[in-house]
Amino acid sequence: MDNDNVMLQFDQIEQKVGNLIKRCNALENLNLELSDKVKGLEAELKNKVEVENKHSEQKALIRSKVDSILAKLNNINDNKTG
Repeated sequence: MDNDNVMLQFDQIEQKVGNLIKRCNALENLNLELSDKVKGLEAELKNKVEVENKHSEQKALIRSKVDSILAKLNNINDNKTG
């Protein structure tokens, strides 16, 4: 019976090792999926940051032009009253 018991324990160990290998493979696949998702999100974030920076630059340019026009209008107004 000792021999049967040892063989049963080896079978159980073999089954547990097989389960661990399956779990490791599943975790590796999940890790790859998550890594791909992170890369996609990083690319999306980079694009959004670039768009936001472009909008900020456009806003600053528009503000500068408006300030310039207002300054010209003030100069015209000052020349008429002066």
